[in-house]
Amino acid sequence: METNLATKTFNEPATRVDYQIDPTRYQHWRLAFDGPIATLTLDIREEGGIRPGYKLKLNSYDLGVDIELYDALQRVRFEHPEVRCVVMTSGKDRIFCSGANIFMLGISSHAWKVNFCKFTNETRNGIEDSSRHSGLKFIAACNGTTAGGGYELALACDEIVLVDDRSSAVSLPEVPLLGVLPGTGGLTRVTDKRKVRRDLADIFCTTTEGIRGARAKEWRLVDDVIKPQQFQEHIKRRANELAALSDRPEKTAGIALTALNRTIDDAGYHYEFVDVQVDPSTRRAVITVRAPHGFPPGDIDAIVRQGAGWWPLQMARELDDAILMLRTNNLELGTWLLKTRGDADKVLAADEALRTHTAHWLVRETTGMLRRTLSRLDVSSRTLIALVEPGSCFAGTLFELALAADRTYMLDGSDAVGAGADAVPTVTLSAENFGSYPRVDGLARLESRFYQESTPINAARVTVGQKLSPSAALALGLVTATPDQIDWQDEIRMVLEERASMSPDALTGMEANLRFGVCETMESRIFARLSAWQNWIFIRPNAVGDHGALKVFGTGNKAKFNWDRV
Repeated sequence: METNLATKTFNEPATRVDYQIDPTRYQHWRLAFDGPIATLTLDIREEGGIRPGYKLKLNSYDLGVDIELYDALQRVRFEHPEVRCVVMTSGKDRIFCSGANIFMLGISSHAWKVNFCKFTNETRNGIEDSSRHSGLKFIAACNGTTAGGGYELALACDEIVLVDDRSSAVSLPEVPLLGVLPGTGGLTRVTDKRKVRRDLADIFCTTTEGIRGARAKEWRLVDDVIKPQQFQEHIKRRANELAALSDRPEKTAGIALTALNRTIDDAGYHYEFVDVQVDPSTRRAVITVRAPHGFPPGDIDAIVRQGAGWWPLQMARELDDAILMLRTNNLELGTWLLKTRGDADKVLAADEALRTHTAHWLVRETTGMLRRTLSRLDVSSRTLIALVEPGSCFAGTLFELALAADRTYMLDGSDAVGAGADAVPTVTLSAENFGSYPRVDGLARLESRFYQESTPINAARVTVGQKLSPSAALALGLVTATPDQIDWQDEIRMVLEERASMSPDALTGMEANLRFGVCETMESRIFARLSAWQNWIFIRPNAVGDHGALKVFGTGNKAKFNWDRV
C-alpha cells in the first residue's frame, strides 16, 4: 500500500517517487554504443514531467530526467565495460539544454527544490568520480545553446565543445534572471575546475545572454568552439583520443543490472540485504544492512558469474535506493538508526575479494558504487545514529556506516549474568576502511574522524582484522559510548527523544558543519557553501515571494526586490 509524500504542496503528486527505472522506460534520454564510445542524447519529451503543472520545453529537465540519467550512467559503468568515453549531446536543433525547468521550480515546495538539487549534484559528482577512478571520460558536445543546469551538466564532463554557429552560447543566468544561484555546482566548477578568472566569472554569471564563440574559449568556459560543418567529426576524434587513454577493458562482456527485488509497504522498504522500517510516530527510520548469506566468492571468475547478485554490489544498490527513497518520500523521518546483522567474517571475506581484485573492472566499479552510496549517506540531512548490538556485523565496509554516523553506541554486554560470546558485540576494521571510500572532502572516514592525526589512525590500523570488544573500540575512539545492558534501553531512548525535540533546521546545519571539517574540495564546497546559500535563497521573498524573480518568470511582470543587503 502506497502512502503519500510526507510534505507536499498542492501540485505535488500523492504517489511516491521511485528511483528504479530501465532503458525501456526512458522518455528523455537515448543511449547508443559504438565500440568504446557511448552517446547519451538528451531529447526531452515536453509532456513527460515527473509531476503535473509544467512542460519541459527547450530541453529543460526535472527530477525524472535526472533519474534516467543516473540509471543510464550505471548501465554504462556495469553493462558496458568496453565503453571508455561518453559523449553527451542533444537531439534538439540549436539547443543543448536550457537547464532545470523554471516553472517546475516555481511551483515546487522548498524541500522538493533542495532535494532535487542534491540529487542532480550527486549525479554530476558521479560523472567526475567515474572519470577520476574508473577511466571513463566524458565530452559535452554542446550542439546548441547551453544554459543554467545544462551548462552545469557540461561542466561535470572532462571536456566541453561548443558549436560555433554565431548564436549558441553557454550561460549561468540564474542570478540576473531568477534571483537564485546555479543549483548544481556551476559557480564552484567555474572557479575550482575551469579556473575562470574571478572578474570574468562575475561578468559571466550576471549576463543573461551568456558567452559564445572565441570568447567562451578564451575565458576557459569551454575547451573548443567548432564550426557546424566540422563539429561531429571533431567530437568523434576527441572521443576516440580520450578513449585511447583509458584502461577499461576493450572486449569484455558486462553484467546485467537486473531490477532490485524490493517490497514497499506501510512499514517501509524491504530488500534482500537492506531493510528499512519507518515509524512516523517517532519520526525515525531503522536501516538494517545484512551480511552475505554465505561466504562470498574470492575467485574473480565466480564473482563475475554472480554479477549483480555479488553481495557488495547488490547491497550497495539496495542501500543506495533506500537512501534515495527515504530522502525524497519520508521527509518527516529526521533520525536514521543504522544497524547491521549477520556474520562479520563473511563481510570481511567480501572485503578481501575487493582488495585482492581491486584492478578488475567489475570490482573497481563496485568499489565506486559503494563509495558514491556512502557519500550519499554523508550529505543526507538526517541525524545518523549507529547501534552496535549482539548479532551486529559492523566490520570493514559495513563499519563505514558507523563511521558515517553522528554518534555510535555499542552495547557492553560483558557483565551480563551467564553472557556468552554472542552477547558481546564486536567491531572490526579492514583495509577497506583506510582509503577505499573517500568522502566528498577526499578523506577516508577514519581520517576525518581523527582530523588526520597519525597517532589514533595508526593505533586503529594495527587492529585490522581483530574483533574489537566494546572497551577496546571505545579506547580507540571508534565508538561514542558503551552503555551496559542495564542502561542501554534508557540511554538510547533519551538520546532519540532529545534529538526529536530539536529544530530539524538547526540540526541539519549543525550536523553538516560537524561532519565536514579540516579539508575542503570542490565537491565539499558544492554541498556545503553553495548548498547552504542556495537553501537560504530558496526561501527568500526576492526569489520565491509573490513578486519574487522565480515566481514571476514568464508572466511578463518584473520582480520586486527588497533592496536590503543582509
